[in-house]
Amino acid sequence: MDDLVLLEVADGVATVTLNRPGAMNALSKALRSRLYEVMTMVDGDDDVRAVVLTGAGERAFTAGLDLKELGSQAGALGSANATGADENPVKAIELCRKPVVGAINGVAITGGFEVALACDILIASENARFADTHARVGVMPGWGLSQKLSRLIGISRAKELSLSGNFLDAATAERWGLVNRVVPAGELLAVARKLASDIASADAGFIAAYKRLIDDGFARPFGEAMALEHERSSAANRAVTPEAVEARRAAVQARGRAQ
Repeated sequence: MDDLVLLEVADGVATVTLNRPGAMNALSKALRSRLYEVMTMVDGDDDVRAVVLTGAGERAFTAGLDLKELGSQAGALGSANATGADENPVKAIELCRKPVVGAINGVAITGGFEVALACDILIASENARFADTHARVGVMPGWGLSQKLSRLIGISRAKELSLSGNFLDAATAERWGLVNRVVPAGELLAVARKLASDIASADAGFIAAYKRLIDDGFARPFGEAMALEHERSSAANRAVTPEAVEARRAAVQARGRAQ
């Protein structure tokens, strides 16, 4: 079971790999349980400051729930609405307080699309494709796709994808703002790890708090989100001394010149 999700940690970055390439990294019950265990370990590991999530092989990031398993087990369809993070891979990813960079190496279909949307940042291979086939399968989404997608790419585009079940190629996904960038397949992991490493080079506690502020604000109406930022920044910034800012200023300037 340990082989269902691979974990590699180097230089503050954890690479988590969904590892069922022969089944297009389909989200079996066992894989979902293992993903929860791995993400819990990553979240609690002080040596990890950022995460890269990807799929094994070149064909698929993940094709979503294992339809063979769903068809063979009574009551298995409840997986689509599972509330526990040990069964719901979106919650397993979202429980991680560290930024998660999704390296989308192939297709992300239906539940796999939802897993991609659970990541904080998406980098796509030129081979990546996205599809929401809930309407084709006849199962309503339960992991957030129907609400997240429209907020990311607009309601009309979200309806086009979700109601048709058509695939979205990587270049269009980038143009629509679904992914941050598209890179050659052979460069995907290196690019994702470099970005994760950049994030990991900042203060881990601050990054976790900033990620939480962005996520909490995004879930609220704009006025409430602005009030939330004021509340949290006022509390946090009172503890920052001028000496601390000055100590970091030179490093910030040097980094800016190097980029």
